[in-house]
Amino acid sequence: MNERILGYTDRLSAVPGDVVEFKISAPLQGKFKARLVRLICGDDSPEGPGLKLEKIDSAIDGAYPARQQPILAGSYVWVTARQPFDLPNFTVQAMVWPTLPGNGKPQAILGNYDAATGSGYALFIDENGCLAFRAGKNAPVSTGVKLLSRHWYEVYAVFDAGTGRVTLGHNMMLSYHGIPASVSETFTLADPVGEGGRFLIAAWNDDKFATAHYNGKIDGPRVSARALKAAEIERLRDLPLDVELAQHVVAAWDFSRGISTVKVSDVSGNRHHGRTINLPTRAMTGWNWDSSDFDFRSKPEHYGAIHFHDDDLYDCGWRTDFSFEVPEGLKSGIYCAQIWQKDAQGNKTEDFVPFFVRPPRGTATAPLALLIPTASYLAYANHQMISSWWFEELSSCKFATMSEVDRYLEEHESFGLSVYDEHTDGSGVCYSSHLRPILNMRPKTDLWQFNADTHLTDWLEKLRLPYDVITDDDLHAEGVECLRPYRCVMTGTHPEYYTKQMLDALQTYTNGGGRLMYMGANGFYWRIAYHAGLPGVIEHRRAEDGMRAWFSEAGENFMSFTGEMSGLWARNGRPPNMLVGNAFAAQGFVNAVPYHRTEASRDPRAAFMFEGIGDEPIGDFGTVGGGAAGWEVDRADTRLGTPPHALIVAAATDFPDSYHWVNEEMNHTHSAVNGDTNPRVRCDMMFFETPNGGAVFSTGSISYGGSLAHSDYKNNVSRLTENVVKRFVDPTPF
Repeated sequence: MNERILGYTDRLSAVPGDVVEFKISAPLQGKFKARLVRLICGDDSPEGPGLKLEKIDSAIDGAYPARQQPILAGSYVWVTARQPFDLPNFTVQAMVWPTLPGNGKPQAILGNYDAATGSGYALFIDENGCLAFRAGKNAPVSTGVKLLSRHWYEVYAVFDAGTGRVTLGHNMMLSYHGIPASVSETFTLADPVGEGGRFLIAAWNDDKFATAHYNGKIDGPRVSARALKAAEIERLRDLPLDVELAQHVVAAWDFSRGISTVKVSDVSGNRHHGRTINLPTRAMTGWNWDSSDFDFRSKPEHYGAIHFHDDDLYDCGWRTDFSFEVPEGLKSGIYCAQIWQKDAQGNKTEDFVPFFVRPPRGTATAPLALLIPTASYLAYANHQMISSWWFEELSSCKFATMSEVDRYLEEHESFGLSVYDEHTDGSGVCYSSHLRPILNMRPKTDLWQFNADTHLTDWLEKLRLPYDVITDDDLHAEGVECLRPYRCVMTGTHPEYYTKQMLDALQTYTNGGGRLMYMGANGFYWRIAYHAGLPGVIEHRRAEDGMRAWFSEAGENFMSFTGEMSGLWARNGRPPNMLVGNAFAAQGFVNAVPYHRTEASRDPRAAFMFEGIGDEPIGDFGTVGGGAAGWEVDRADTRLGTPPHALIVAAATDFPDSYHWVNEEMNHTHSAVNGDTNPRVRCDMMFFETPNGGAVFSTGSISYGGSLAHSDYKNNVSRLTENVVKRFVDPTPF
């Protein structure tokens, strides 16, 4: 159970008239309190501007009955029909590719077993990694032969009610010398099977819950109403079904159908369809994949596998505790429901549940829009990279320091993962949703993503520069129409994850005369997809190069939601340079450095940027690494699409060797890859004009926003940025 109060919303972006539902889990008995606040700055670090909240009187302010709501992680398939699977004689079979055999837990493959009542049956992998079967109140039986991880097997259990015998066996699809290719054991059961619960694939029932989650792929599960012979089981591997045996088949599920949906199709003709729960990974290579095609749309029969995980989570499914209807006239911005409880000793547990308010669609209340990178927030949602020694210590060149949020996520494994994490079985996480508490999308967390972006809202508020907020969710759904009301669009500090629709919209906007301020780095880097029917979820595959936390398996680079190739946008023919001039060059997380003006900054085209600024270093200060250029940095490259007329007006080059050159630019490893020796490890500040009077300004640095508040906002980074904003919202064409 959770020891702290937690919450999430049903939507991230809202306009006046929309209703935002808040789902809360409160650990203490009695009540919890809530109030609405507008978040101006979330950086409460000693060096930062401080936590800044504006109290907003609203209908949600008050006390609510407290209740704990569970998080039920783990994916499976639920077959809606029950009665057809209560059979006197039956055969259950499937092709399986287990990834954690012998993990000390039972892992169900398929069946209607209910642990709460001790009824029904299930084919499963036991605690020792051996194929096993259980029925009714009989003790489980097992082959005693441990399955190999990441190998395809045909597994089956054949039950004859007349004799009470069950035959349990597996056949290896890839055999090895000294290991039996086929194993078969027969046992006699004393007690009846009994009527089971729901028929599940990759889990079994425990009353109304699912448990015994399976880790690995399953392909071609079948149920037959007869005790089949070994040769007959083999004849049912493929589709279409064997004509002679089809009359005995109760259900034959084809996971290659409806890959982009949650539907699971029974192709036996009996229509015993099902649906996936908690989004197991689809578009996975099946047992018969032969590398002849790498796109599941071209050869779907080779992609009949679903990869299940015991830590998959899409939607917590919590009940709504209170709702907020966004009133007309509420100022656009970042809002939070601040929720809290106190125990008898006065100890407080609190949470901030964020959402974003934009003006009515098609309208604007300011000439400037801050584009909130919600897709990137989801990509990093509840990430646990800090506990991965290879990332934090090898990549960052510093010892790992875990925050309170990091520790909490380590101690509570059910919150769902980011696309930077690996599942329990070591496979990469492809899906991430906001329908769960996201502990690092909060104020008072580390200065990365969400909290770092409040440096921008804080600065805009301090300088009284009018702005609206819009989100990636809006941009993906509405395209360029979302941007048209604004003269200028400002990105967040790290807009890394983009769909084609989002990228097209921004390119159309700048080509049509819009002005874009790219306020970060490592932006427009990875290609993702939103699901057409499921709210609040993105998909990403780490295909073909890039600075990757994991990499996709062979044949699994195409996204199940849309069929698009994932991976780097540069590998998809759309390098970020084409949009903003810069692209990811290097990363290092020890310290940041200042920019220095270049000769191009004297060009009359850029004169407006440097009014009131001399030749001093730009940004030799800041809360993110101590400088304006750092953490992750971008560089111009005309070979990748940087416009030939672009002006590199300032650059930072004196990065230490803790800054690592991006590996996608290396043909092979060598010694000259780090900051102190590699001229490609640099950060370019850039300006260029676009067609129809538009323009682009790029900082090329994630650390940049952390320098805006220095010296009470009176500094050269703040002045330069103010100069750009004022010129970019000026309707005079460039």
